[in-house]
Amino acid sequence: MEILRNIYEMTAFSGFAENPASLAMISLALLLLYLGIRKQFEPLLLVPIGFGVLIANFPGGAMDVATVDYILHEVLHIDYSALAQMAVEEKEQLMLTVPITSIAKKAGIMSFLYYSLIKTGLLPPIIFMGVGALTDFGPMLRNLRLAFFGAAAQIGIFTVMISALAAGFTIQQAGALGIIGGADGPTAIYTTIILAPDLLGPIAIAAYSYMALVPVIIPFVVRLTTNKKELRINMRQQDKLYPSKTPIKNIKAVKIAFPIVLGILVSIMVPSATPLVGMLLFGNLIKESGAITERLHKAASGGIMNTATIFLGLCVGATMTAETFLNLDTLKIVVGGFLAFAISVAGGIYAVKVYNLFSKKKINPLIGATGLSAVPMASRVANEIALKEDPQNHILQYAMASNISGVIGSAVAAGVLITFLS
Repeated sequence: MEILRNIYEMTAFSGFAENPASLAMISLALLLLYLGIRKQFEPLLLVPIGFGVLIANFPGGAMDVATVDYILHEVLHIDYSALAQMAVEEKEQLMLTVPITSIAKKAGIMSFLYYSLIKTGLLPPIIFMGVGALTDFGPMLRNLRLAFFGAAAQIGIFTVMISALAAGFTIQQAGALGIIGGADGPTAIYTTIILAPDLLGPIAIAAYSYMALVPVIIPFVVRLTTNKKELRINMRQQDKLYPSKTPIKNIKAVKIAFPIVLGILVSIMVPSATPLVGMLLFGNLIKESGAITERLHKAASGGIMNTATIFLGLCVGATMTAETFLNLDTLKIVVGGFLAFAISVAGGIYAVKVYNLFSKKKINPLIGATGLSAVPMASRVANEIALKEDPQNHILQYAMASNISGVIGSAVAAGVLITFLS
């Protein structure tokens, strides 16, 4: 019997008996893996996040991300009663004195990866560099007036932030929740790391889940906010009726100059957005520079980005234990994230409607619906909706103009929030 008892205590079954909520988290992990693998919803991130949740919730595995209090208690031997009386800022200062090797020894490998790669804010900008290396700014540069709708679509961020304050969140937590409306996973993670690291798991899951549901959310909002006449506005016919008076003669030179000029402007106007926007533009610059930086371009868009994505997903998943995830705040985040997303789509659509009231050259409201940062999925969805209404109405290149500007817009919005709230 003693042998059997020792075997029982050695396995995870004893831990499940003490904390049955872990089984609910394992079920959630399996659901995320199913959505990522079977349904192919954002598989590059939902698969590592789901597996991170899975391995973090088996008792005794030490693959979850330890809390700051646990690390300070184990490494610096500070009593939990004393830690309870400390301010968050004081704990953060103490964490700077903890050797990273001690975190690995006392709290496990996932905590080591989280505090060295995620908590420092390293991986989201790295991923943005890869996104920039994969992005063609050409459609936006050819249709600069459409880029303004990428800014209008960020209204969901600030609307939900105000609503979250009313729901009882702190101003920092509300800002992190609102950024889900930008539909950009790395931006949401980067902002949350700085403003509300305790909400990282739920916000990351909400952000990537709603990004995966773009083919569902955009048509839903479009049905509520537009009519058939508006959806049949043909952008190519509008270009023929009202041709551009200032066509770009040397698009290659413009595409090289653009990341440099915009990088300077953003660094001057919103310095806190530079880590994200700057890395995005750098990635794009090495893409547009051609053969001379081809090796850099391949590295940024390939191995470096893929490695960063793997560690980002696993570490975010490892933060999601029953204690941190199964609470009322998580439900509020899921609901608030959906509202942020939907309001951002509607904001872009209504911005187009207002523009059309004062312009002879009309714009299809679907262009505004793509002012999110979910590139290129949002553009493909908008194009499919337009083609259903009119098989000749191809709006993909126009939708990409707004869509690409949404990437920049969400990063700038994150910089504004970080500046004023951190």
